[in-house]
Amino acid sequence: MPASDKGQSKRCKLIDEDRQFGRSSKHQRQRYVTKVGKCKVNLGNIQEKKRFLSDIFTTVVDLKYRWFLFIFSMCYIITWVVFGIMYYLDAWMRDDVNHIGDLEWKACIENIDNFISALLFSVESQRTIGYGSRIVTANCSEGVLLLMAQSIIGSMIDALMVGCMFVKISRPKKRAQTLIFSKKCVVSNRDEKLCLMFRIGDLRDSHMVDAKIRAKLIKSRQTKEGEFIPLDQSELNLGYGTGEDRLFLVEPQIICHIINELSPFWEMSAEALKREQFEIIIILEGIVEATGMTCQARTSYVENEILWGHRFEPCMTLEKGAFHVDYTKFEKTFEVQTSLLSAREMYDLKEMENQDQSTLSLYWDHLAQPCFSAEPNNGAQRGGCPNEEGFSNIREEERSSEDQNQETRL
Repeated sequence: MPASDKGQSKRCKLIDEDRQFGRSSKHQRQRYVTKVGKCKVNLGNIQEKKRFLSDIFTTVVDLKYRWFLFIFSMCYIITWVVFGIMYYLDAWMRDDVNHIGDLEWKACIENIDNFISALLFSVESQRTIGYGSRIVTANCSEGVLLLMAQSIIGSMIDALMVGCMFVKISRPKKRAQTLIFSKKCVVSNRDEKLCLMFRIGDLRDSHMVDAKIRAKLIKSRQTKEGEFIPLDQSELNLGYGTGEDRLFLVEPQIICHIINELSPFWEMSAEALKREQFEIIIILEGIVEATGMTCQARTSYVENEILWGHRFEPCMTLEKGAFHVDYTKFEKTFEVQTSLLSAREMYDLKEMENQDQSTLSLYWDHLAQPCFSAEPNNGAQRGGCPNEEGFSNIREEERSSEDQNQETRL
């Protein structure tokens, strides 16, 4: 078998397996992004892990709290123990441990007789506690150098750990929990255009600054050359050209994606929606007003979370001179009359109707032109104007064309 045929058979097998997996696990659909915005992608077999050490600050901040607190504690404990051992070795080598209380002995570090006392002196020195019973004297230079080194290293650890703790606590991840998305998407007509819509809201009184929203369609596809691309990403236009993607998020807003010829849903009908498999990723970004840090909230919608022929209920009313938002209606939708055809089929029908109307108007103009040019008395005989029978034939043609259009819609 040629190599090209083998490659084609492998690609077809991969596509068939992907489809079979989608059918068998439709009720247990594996998401690319969860409803709360967590990406379900695990990175494995990373060879060059030393790259994480080159950016140690980000690595420490990204750790979970239990590991972060463990490293935070171990940094201090290790330095205390290491310098405690060095202080005890210095006192032991100078025989200071055997001359405790000897007034004539010139000790390097006073009142260190065992390792525990040296460890206490290390903690007191690094944390600048200074109880006064254990001190470094001027009788040795190595004691002074050790104290200076511990002071510098302790200050560096304080700066690194406190900075990491501050950044980790002030990260705007928790702010995203007060940005909510509707659990369902709806498809209905808006301004005579088929649109995909969802609703977002902010539960806090401190609003997001410079909020922007964008959407990605995640769908596997096969190229014209036969290449299978799993989880291919394409952009969904939410009003980038008109500035509608920039939000003033004071009250819940309905975000609209117009399904036109540039949309990936251009040829998707209500029936085709049930057979398709895709995921829509919604990304909302903005600046937290209180901290000035950038916050990002994410969610996703799969094909069975899209309601065709529905519309969101209004949730804002005017009460006592102020607008009131009722979040109990945030998720509520109601059915509206919407065609089950795709946007392209609706566009083709509309173009066909416009073409029929233009043809009929030209036909009328062609028949009416001799009547206006003829004389009133004998115009009907010389100009060939339509009589009652001709008018009835035209009406029958109009009715038949309307019946054909209705059958085509059905």
